[in-house]
Amino acid sequence: MHPDLSFDQAPPIDVPFRFFLTAPLFGIAAGLLLAIVGGEMFASRWMPSALAGTHLLVLGFMLQTMCGALLQFLPVAAGANVWRPRLVAGVVHPLLIVSAVLLVTAFLGQQPGFFMAAAHGLALALGFFAIVTGIALLRTPARGATVMALRLALVALVATVSLGIVLATGLARGSELPLLALTDLHAAWGLGGWALILLAGVSYYVVPMFQLTPAYPAWLARSFPFALIAVLLGWSLLFDPQVPTRQQVAFIGGVVLSGVFALATLRLQSRRRRKVRDATFLFFRTAMLALLAVIVSVLVITWLPALQGEPRGAVWIGLLAIVGVFVSAINGMLYKIVPFLNWLHLQNLCGMRMMPPTMHQMIPEKRMLGQFRLHLAALAFLLAAVFWPLLARLAGLLFAASCAWLGYNLLGAVGVYRDFKTRIRVAA
Repeated sequence: MHPDLSFDQAPPIDVPFRFFLTAPLFGIAAGLLLAIVGGEMFASRWMPSALAGTHLLVLGFMLQTMCGALLQFLPVAAGANVWRPRLVAGVVHPLLIVSAVLLVTAFLGQQPGFFMAAAHGLALALGFFAIVTGIALLRTPARGATVMALRLALVALVATVSLGIVLATGLARGSELPLLALTDLHAAWGLGGWALILLAGVSYYVVPMFQLTPAYPAWLARSFPFALIAVLLGWSLLFDPQVPTRQQVAFIGGVVLSGVFALATLRLQSRRRRKVRDATFLFFRTAMLALLAVIVSVLVITWLPALQGEPRGAVWIGLLAIVGVFVSAINGMLYKIVPFLNWLHLQNLCGMRMMPPTMHQMIPEKRMLGQFRLHLAALAFLLAAVFWPLLARLAGLLFAASCAWLGYNLLGAVGVYRDFKTRIRVAA
């Protein structure tokens, strides 16, 4: 266990779990949407169904788990006590669900009113979340690379949401703003700022702790979030849709920086003390390899003029980034965080009177590895379907099945927790 972890102010277990258990449902919905729509969904990233599927994953799967993880992580690893975490979760969690459903419905049905309703819901939910967690991060006496990364990730979340509200308002009411170019900026702050910096900040703790690797180099841990934010700020300040080369340079700069983080993580994994290839290790390695594949894809598309006008290139990169990098990494982390929290809370409940189930008993390794193989198959078929649309429906079904299996495994861990908690009460 990490020596700096403090569980005195840890939130009730239902606070992070309500977010974690919701995320697979949105993944299932995204897979089923692809299975229904078919290859047309991958014709261009501007297809309404593609935008709907993207937001099912980024709002429904990624944002849900990231908000839940942050509410758990801040007091435990960053010493940042969150004000009334159960109330915060009770407000943010349902608002995120409703807003995500409204936004997806708006894209599919082109309903202006739904765009506005989703924008208001997301502004309320994430504004409240950012204020509460931001105050906690400002007040914490803790210092270090992780705390700074979390602060910068929160800044990126605010930028992402602000741009998203501008875009949703523009889609609902019409706008003279360059919405297509602003969409790229919105995606860059969301994936390259909020999601990647948060992933890095959490990785500084959980990769050495759960995978028994050496710590990240101090220079990398300190400089990586700042470098990414500098690129995003430069892109934003020099934003001019009439000069696409500025956007291209910033984009390439950001993905190359991301490659440094991926290579550092892979190197740490190769030096781990316990040479076990468990599900979390495999999911995380997949995520880092996918991040490197994003870089190679971006460079190839940039250097080959024949590919620059191919709309499926952006779909390919989006799938690699969202499913390959973030869904993989989140999936792997959930397989450590959920059993660990179960064990920890049960240990606190029963003290020395009883021995709680081990983490391996919460979710059997065989089931996690089976879901990992299905996730890999789904990712492979999703990427292949970009250029062979006949595979799209099968890819959607595989991805939905993988997310359903993830949800089943997480619910199994919750069942173990409840059963043992009942035994503790009976024995008391």
